[in-house]
Amino acid sequence: MTTPPLSVPAPPAAVPVHQRVAQLTAAHIAPWQEGYLTDRPQAVAALARLRRGAGREAGETPDLWNLIDTDPLHTPAGRTRPLSETELVRAENALHAALTLWAFHQQSRPAPMHRRHSRERPAGLGAAVRRLMPADGVDEPVRKRLVRAGTAPDLPALTQRLRDLVALLRREDIPLDYALLAGQFYLWQWPDGPADVRRRWGRSFHEQWRPQAAPDENTTPHTDKDAS
Repeated sequence: MTTPPLSVPAPPAAVPVHQRVAQLTAAHIAPWQEGYLTDRPQAVAALARLRRGAGREAGETPDLWNLIDTDPLHTPAGRTRPLSETELVRAENALHAALTLWAFHQQSRPAPMHRRHSRERPAGLGAAVRRLMPADGVDEPVRKRLVRAGTAPDLPALTQRLRDLVALLRREDIPLDYALLAGQFYLWQWPDGPADVRRRWGRSFHEQWRPQAAPDENTTPHTDKDAS
């Protein structure tokens, strides 16, 4: 009797760079967001530092050098290949842009402003902007803000234009998936990247609108601990 050959599992696929950036962004935000919502001084101070780096490229704010840990981008894990210098720079810029924009979004809000996207609860940029609008129509000025962001010539300009949209989302307590956005920031910096990201935002915007989910039970009362 012939013994059938043992099936050997295929090796895990290498993780694309934009997904590595997304994973690292989520890993940074998780403890800061939890700490901020429970009023831990270290987390409150970290968000204040992050906000001061908004609109700047990674490395331009020395105060953030020991706050944003980019070592996982420099140290390959498993089958993950080392990144080139260009990939590293763009990954660090994407991480920095997403974290500083999230810190602005989270400021003084009683609920998490970073929430992972799912099909049941879309949290991409387009879907979040759609929630600013009435269910039966389109708020044209808000739509134009999204379109204008999509025409930004580079990442710093993009984050500056998105800040206006995030201010509106913040006012309405509408969260974003900042891990997803960080990956898109990385893709944006490559040739044909802006067109690809704009298509993703457009698809997200035109998804079927769903009513805002009820707030989580574990949210904390609103405080103005860092309104300044």
